[in-house]
Amino acid sequence: MIDYQNVHLTARDVFNPRGEAHDSLIHPMLFARRALAERNARQRAGHEHASLARVTVFRGLPHVDHDWEQHRRCLDQATEWRRAGANVELRDLKYRFQTGADGHPVLDINGKKIPVGRPKEKGIDVLCALACVREAARPDIDLVILASRDTDLVPALDEVYDFRGLDPARYARIETVSWFNSRAREERAASGGNLRPTAPRRIWNTNLDRSCYDASLDRTQYR
Repeated sequence: MIDYQNVHLTARDVFNPRGEAHDSLIHPMLFARRALAERNARQRAGHEHASLARVTVFRGLPHVDHDWEQHRRCLDQATEWRRAGANVELRDLKYRFQTGADGHPVLDINGKKIPVGRPKEKGIDVLCALACVREAARPDIDLVILASRDTDLVPALDEVYDFRGLDPARYARIETVSWFNSRAREERAASGGNLRPTAPRRIWNTNLDRSCYDASLDRTQYR
């Protein structure tokens, strides 16, 4: 499960803080394959390696009326990622709009509402949480890996962990992956860090370094 904007912007903050956000665009399938390879390489002897069954990506979609270029680019990216094998779920971004003295929205010369500030993702964390629980209950899934640092998703980690504890034959394990820069201080960047369930629960996390970031970049030239 990939909380895309969280993974994408955290990658920029950790490995390219002075770059543009689009320079740190992450390709979900490249990311998932590299993350799984890193995870498997760090397993102790006797622990089974995991194989990739499904990659699901949740991302906000700009509205065509308010940012048509980014709307088009986002759709093009989703098409490319789906072609590569990812399940991409887009959810419309939420906007605040300029209002007049009468409290009604102000319209531009084209009769469109005028946005105020940056749009926000709404409901992505809920979709991620539901997907984690749903996937953990599938009979063909033994492991769910969540890629996000959004603390709103901690209850999802707790829920799957507790379900697994009550009925390990029915529910999958849950793990996380996260970006981590061991040279953050020298590079004056964020160090990253992982999402943890509520104590005393403990789950496996795989830290992904700069080589993983480089291997996960989407280098497609979108219009």
